[in-house]
This record gives sequence, C-alpha cells and structure tokens, in this order.
Amino acid sequence: MGSSNGAGRAFIGSFTSAGGRGITVAAVDEETGALTVLGATDIVPDPSYLALARGAGPGGAVLYAVSETEKGAVAAFDVSHDVPEPLGETRPVEGDGPTHLALARGHVVTANYGSGSVTVLPVLADGSLGAAGCVLAHEGSGPVAGRQEGPHAHQVLPDPSGNWVLGVDLGTDSVRIYALDPDTGELRPHGGTALRPGTGPRHLAFHPAGGHAYVLNELEPTVTVCRWDAVAGILEAVGETPVLPTGVTGGTGPAGYPSEVVVAHDGRFLWVANRGDDSISVLALDGTGEQVSLVTTVSCGGHWPRDLALDPAGRRLYAANERSGNVSWFAVDPETGVPAPEGSLEAPAASCVIFA
Repeated sequence: MGSSNGAGRAFIGSFTSAGGRGITVAAVDEETGALTVLGATDIVPDPSYLALARGAGPGGAVLYAVSETEKGAVAAFDVSHDVPEPLGETRPVEGDGPTHLALARGHVVTANYGSGSVTVLPVLADGSLGAAGCVLAHEGSGPVAGRQEGPHAHQVLPDPSGNWVLGVDLGTDSVRIYALDPDTGELRPHGGTALRPGTGPRHLAFHPAGGHAYVLNELEPTVTVCRWDAVAGILEAVGETPVLPTGVTGGTGPAGYPSEVVVAHDGRFLWVANRGDDSISVLALDGTGEQVSLVTTVSCGGHWPRDLALDPAGRRLYAANERSGNVSWFAVDPETGVPAPEGSLEAPAASCVIFA
C-alpha cells in the first residue's frame, strides 16, 4: 500500500472543529473493501472536501482540500507517503465557507457557499497552487427563508467534455455554466439553468454517456433530470423525481436534506445520500438516462451521511457519516443496484471520501 502514486488508497476529509482528524489516508483492501487508517494531518482546518490530481506533483498525485472556514482557503498536499505533506502555500479563496472544489483545465475551482462565489486558482508546475486569479460572485435569491436569502454556491465541476465548468447554487435555485480560459484562469459566464424555486440544488452528477446530468436538491428531496448539450453548453431540465418514499420521515419535505448523488459506471443506477433519515436511496435509470424511478432505500450505516462515493471499480459504495463519525461501505448488487452493508471505519466528523 506504499506505492508512490497512491494506488489502493482512500482519502477522508473531516471537520477538525468537530473533532475530526483533518485529512485521513486509508489503505483499501481490494478484496473486502475494508479501510485501514495509515495516517492523518490536521494542518488545515476543516478540510471538508477533497480532490485528487493523478500524475502530478513529486509523488505522482496531489491532493487538494478546501478549508471550509469563514475566510476560506484551499491547500495542496503531496500524498506519496502515509501522512499528507503540504505542497506550497495554503491559498485564500477570497470567499467564505468553500464547500467543494474541482480540477479543470490546469486550475482548481472552488465553490464558496458563504459568499455565494466561485474562485479559480492556477495549479503550478509542481502541483502547488498559485494565488486566486479570478473570483466570480453570483447574484440572486430564493423563496426559502434562512437558506436562500442570497446566493450559495455549493458545487463546481467540469463537464465530461472538459470544455465547461458548472456551478450549482443552492441559494438561487440555479446551475451556472462557465467557460474557463486555461491560459488566464478567467471564468466567463456562459449561461445558466433555472430550477424549480425552493428546491435548493446542492450537487449534480453526469451520466457516463455525457448527455444527461442529475441535479440533487437539498431543500426538497428530489433529483432534477437534465439534458446536457456539451457542444452548445446548454443544460435543460426535463423532469423531477422524489428520492425518498412518500410517508418516510422527511420524505415529503425539507427534512430529507439529501447531500450527494452518484451515478453507476454503467449508467443503470443513481444513489443518493439522505441526512434527514440516514438513508441511501437507490434509483433506476432507463436506457436513455432520462427516466428515473425510486427502487428502495437502505440505512447509511451511521448518522448524517454527508458524502457518498463509488470505489474505482464501481463495486462498492462508501458513505461518510458526519455525526456518527464513521465511513461505512457497501457491496453493490450489480443487478438491482441495492447496497448491502459490509463494514465501517471510525472517522470522526467525516465529510468526504475519495479514492486514488
């Protein structure tokens, strides 16, 4: 498990302000899916979301982490050893409370929830980060008091073509589409998609074929199905499906608090983590990727699942359960998509899990 490129490893982000270890490195047993802690660092406060660049940096991989603090920041780490080592300076994002980050066209882009903005930082030749070169502030609001008084950028990610960056804004019920100049790091607004008012979009995931995206809503437990035109950079909402059964606690109102959506590698299933009733929803996709139907829900193996991730092989699903302080893993039935519990690792205030 000590290979320099981080193969066979997982990285767990957590809230140090709630007792988390910061960034934990874990070995992954490829046969059983079990996680074993190798090391951790808490040098950056509240590293709540992580992203990995492969083939970069001194050890063949660089880990990037947001610091979800009032004056937000982002840091790079060399992960060629069991304990992540800082790589270059921790950089301010010039925004508040960054909750997500992604790699796009030689840059790291962050979604700053508190300030409702998106920040672009250049990745330097050694994998470290340069100073923020572009900060784009969103505008607008939504109808839900206390949550949508202004913009709240919650996620940023590149589309499968790599030509566009999408920003999901919970506060304005919208997905923003940007063009990122790889030379200057300038993020230019290209367009946007308005979603149903009050749904509070949090994250989205693309179908592996690239023609559809699934927007998970936090303030109402639904997923909005969208068509994606990568040539024109246009996202079109075409339907909405509940992610919790009617009658389940939180199933018809905001108490569901969905957090993450994951698409199967073969495009047959969606999985959604729901914090309000501590469940994982299984949804089936038809052959077109446009029809979504709820199959069942299962326990997340803990309390308050903030993140959900597939292993690289697509055989297991991992849930980062923030309030119970553990990461649980499940074997996915390839025919039904239903996850079966297999194990759990103690991980205080866990907020994110990603794989090398």
